[in-house]
Amino acid sequence: MRRLLLTVAAATAAALTLGACGTTRPAADQAGTSAGRISLTDASGTKVELDGPAKKVVGTEWNVVEHLAALGVEPAGVADVKGYKSWDRAVPLKNEPKDIGTRGEPSMDTVAALAPDLIVATSDLPKAALTQLRKIAPVLELKAADETDPIGQMTKELDLIAKATGTTKRADTLKKGFEAKLAEGRRKLAAAGREGTKFAFADGYVQGSQVTIRPYTAGSLIGAVNERLGLKNPWSMKGDPPYGLAKTDVEGLTKLGDVEFAYIGSDDDKSASPFTGVLAGNAVWKSLPFVKAGKVHRLPDGVWMFGGTGSMESYVDSVVAALTK
Repeated sequence: MRRLLLTVAAATAAALTLGACGTTRPAADQAGTSAGRISLTDASGTKVELDGPAKKVVGTEWNVVEHLAALGVEPAGVADVKGYKSWDRAVPLKNEPKDIGTRGEPSMDTVAALAPDLIVATSDLPKAALTQLRKIAPVLELKAADETDPIGQMTKELDLIAKATGTTKRADTLKKGFEAKLAEGRRKLAAAGREGTKFAFADGYVQGSQVTIRPYTAGSLIGAVNERLGLKNPWSMKGDPPYGLAKTDVEGLTKLGDVEFAYIGSDDDKSASPFTGVLAGNAVWKSLPFVKAGKVHRLPDGVWMFGGTGSMESYVDSVVAALTK
């Protein structure tokens, strides 16, 4: 169920069975939030008008779903529920939302059957799909990512969803917690003499017999978090907009030199962990300085590398643990 981030599929109208709905759980941070009409402008410049805080919300992308769950909103529908549960355990779902299809091809019939108050999507979704979704319910379209300010984009997404769901105080708490976690992680790394460590993060996947490795450059969310932790990003290649991801093969790793190398895989998808799979016996891989020195770190599963504050806090904890053990 692994996907490469950028989706190119057109929207589908394939019908799925009807399912349960979700609600916004009562939360203390909603106190003082106006229950009146809400007006927002999304990333596309579209005005989104709501009669009040949205309670039945559908999310078409996992970062969106993580934001909802972190804010205490139980989504009515989620794209690829099984995939989310595998790749994002940092902020687990509290309910059993309806699976609305894949992240690139949500089922319009399934979404319509849920009768949502709001659909939260990203600009990764094809325009045709966004147009169809807007015929079903108000759509809050978020920018997929921003390589010029990855952390700022993440918190901007959180704020917009919070305004739409009446959970702005909870969003403020999440942002403060995230900043505190960054500061704590940086202090721990500095105390361990790890400030300025060259830390190369990547993921990888196998298609057929070909291994592709994706370096997370300075323009990625992970890259930005590493920088805030006082680590140096040794990837010299330029990442693609908007995610800051580059692409290489095992030979491309020879340019890294003596670094700490880290990645996240998934036990549920063996094709997503080539470093302990097909590369384990590869002569080039075994000759790399960081491999020979035992400086390869598989960080814990279930941290979505493109997620929200919850995933990034879990990531910080895993990096600190890997570099201070």
